[in-house]
Amino acid sequence: MSHSTVPRTDTEAEAKENTPAAHGGTAGATGKPPAGKLGLRVRFRRDRVLLLMTLPAVLLVLLFNYVPILGNVVAFQEYDPYISDNGVVSMLHSPWVGLENFQRIFEDSAFWNAVRNTLVLFFLQLVLYFPIPILLALLINSVVRPRVRAVSQAILYLPHFFSWVLVVAVFQQLFGGAGLLSQLLRDHGYDGLSLMTDPDTFAFLVTAQSVWKDAGWGIIVFLAALASVSPDLYEAAAMDGADRWRRMWHVTLPALRPVIALLLVLRVGDALTVGFEQILLQRDAVGPGAAEVLDTFVWWNGVRNQDFGYAAAAGLVKGVISLGLVLIANKVAHLMGEQGVYKK
Repeated sequence: MSHSTVPRTDTEAEAKENTPAAHGGTAGATGKPPAGKLGLRVRFRRDRVLLLMTLPAVLLVLLFNYVPILGNVVAFQEYDPYISDNGVVSMLHSPWVGLENFQRIFEDSAFWNAVRNTLVLFFLQLVLYFPIPILLALLINSVVRPRVRAVSQAILYLPHFFSWVLVVAVFQQLFGGAGLLSQLLRDHGYDGLSLMTDPDTFAFLVTAQSVWKDAGWGIIVFLAALASVSPDLYEAAAMDGADRWRRMWHVTLPALRPVIALLLVLRVGDALTVGFEQILLQRDAVGPGAAEVLDTFVWWNGVRNQDFGYAAAAGLVKGVISLGLVLIANKVAHLMGEQGVYKK
């Protein structure tokens, strides 16, 4: 019987689909696909279930994260939301002012004060807040008894569920003018103090609040990374004579380095976002000179003063700078040999 042109098995059919004609041709003079690569149709058929599962999430991200980016056009307008009940119609009929809003921003001393306060809070939290979850995770991981570890982790993670209103209220009861610390000082013959209304200590106060509230979340991330470290590495290091500190330095910290690099890149990306609700709740107590950051600056000018074009321009400048910081930090992570947010 002569050779048939119809594939006789499923394997032959898949092989035929993987030919250059099946996936639209590939690079190279021979027309053969690169080694180890499948055609687009083959990959789509293989991953179609996963693609359908991720489709709702992709649609939500497009709807709530990317479509609103089109609203940045108001940064180049003297936007008036009262022209129409429809926001799109208002954007279409608002007068264009070009780069006038950006010129106003760079000439506004209040904007530069907000930038300064934002950067001060970022660097302070990077130095004081970022290492604390790592140290606490190492401490909890060194505890032998599982019950003690679980209880410690739960206690440290609990404040993460508190709202910022509750966190500020707790600190007010402790460090306010009529708080526990002030009352204790008065009982011993000293003058009372109120850290909650002191502009000079506001940056440290905000950092302490962030540590108390969110350090537990970082502990979980680092403990998950520590759980993936093979016990054989610790046993081998112990057999070579390494004590506890050397095992932590040569085994534990290298295992955490990829996670640290990733979280550091993400933290740098949020450098200009230092807690809108947290700062807004305490802004009036210490004044805008010490508490005004970029997020509250945008809110105050856009929502309170209804200067929407000016506020949108400030937000757009913040977004562009944040994107640049992410790219720079990710490049540094690549130079350190880590993956960062994305691969090269």
